[in-house]
Amino acid sequence: MEGDDEGTFAAATGYEAMYANGDAGDDPRLPPTPRSGKAAVGGGGDLMDVEAYAALYTGRTKVARLLFIAERCGNEGMQLEAFRLAHDEIKKGEDSHLYREAMAKIGDRLGPRYAIDQVWADAVDRRAEVRKEKLENELNIYKTNLIKESIRMGFNDLADFFYAHGQLGDAFKNFVRTRDYCTTSKHIIHMCLNVILVSIELSQFMHVSNYVSKAEQTPEQLDPVTHSKLRCAAGLAHLETKKYKLAARKFLETGHELGNNYTEVIAPQDVAIYGGLCALASFDRTELKNKVIDNINFRNFLELVPEVRELINDFYASRYASCLEYLENLKPNLLLDIHLHDHVETLYTEIRHKAIIQYTIPFISVDLHTMAGAFKTNVAGLEKELEALITDNQIQARIDSHNKILYARHADQRNATFQRVLHTGVEFERDVRAMLVRANLIKHECITRAARKP
Repeated sequence: MEGDDEGTFAAATGYEAMYANGDAGDDPRLPPTPRSGKAAVGGGGDLMDVEAYAALYTGRTKVARLLFIAERCGNEGMQLEAFRLAHDEIKKGEDSHLYREAMAKIGDRLGPRYAIDQVWADAVDRRAEVRKEKLENELNIYKTNLIKESIRMGFNDLADFFYAHGQLGDAFKNFVRTRDYCTTSKHIIHMCLNVILVSIELSQFMHVSNYVSKAEQTPEQLDPVTHSKLRCAAGLAHLETKKYKLAARKFLETGHELGNNYTEVIAPQDVAIYGGLCALASFDRTELKNKVIDNINFRNFLELVPEVRELINDFYASRYASCLEYLENLKPNLLLDIHLHDHVETLYTEIRHKAIIQYTIPFISVDLHTMAGAFKTNVAGLEKELEALITDNQIQARIDSHNKILYARHADQRNATFQRVLHTGVEFERDVRAMLVRANLIKHECITRAARKP
């Protein structure tokens, strides 16, 4: 972790970084057809390519996502593939506790080749004890010498050790302790990024928001990659607290420099999906056009997930049947996303409601049969949705249940204009009277002058 910010600019940026694993058409999660998204989901409900999906991430989040898929997925083949990949990834590291937990879930389902390796786990534990004792002794020596930079490095090394061995609480404490020994803005930013990483894995999103703010308040100019990382972290924090509009804004502000530089937390494809869905659920039509569709920077992310790009364009162009079809195709795999799964139903409901409201705005009356066809639903179901929206005062209309027609309650434009003119006249009269009073006061020198300094 110590070297993360040392080589920030050495990392690939822009299109080169985003397409490091191939261009949008070569994204291993996408099928060869135009429909593509979070994973390979076509019209026939193709299964996610778990191995290709896992390749988009690194570190602990890769294991966490694989185990999450294995626990949530109903397809046994996908479960076993996810468990196998998680097993292999865990054995590349030093977290014996996570290894034992994963093996308890796997059991003997992967065959004798993937039986629990107790020898490996015990060897890791022994090495960990020796390494921990060495790091603690070094830190005590640094404290005795009272050299701030050495103490900071000692806490960082100890925190890295705890992080590698899955002791996230201890890692968090030691990363936070480095704050008292930071002597430059660069050190503070590095400390904040480390705390943010651990906090995301601990699901402590209040800490994420706090340390994003601390990093942004440093006097030193943030480089583009760090700025993008902080935007993504803030977006995740807002997403977890269901502040979808704020989350959308943060993801939309993420620069293309992010590329594959934050795969220990998020992939660039996730930025497109999270940002696109949150924007659809919370932005009005003007914001959607200006901040998403015309956003050249965010377009770089959308190119990686053409299905999200197409559903946003379909929504704006009022092609609701096509938009909702894209959403349904994406849904099974979005429910397997570790950050998005709890929000899928809420986001989908908000997007559908916005589509229904947007559909009714231009018309005085709407035939429910025609509208039901546009939304690929039946009249009875659509009528219930409209009733709920009318009750919530989101649609100004009434329903003729007998003839199945929705009648809009448009305001009396003539009366509204007349009232607006009267209001403007009253304001004008008030302003003129105030001006006359001021002019008379000046004329008769009834004014207060500032006291002159002696």
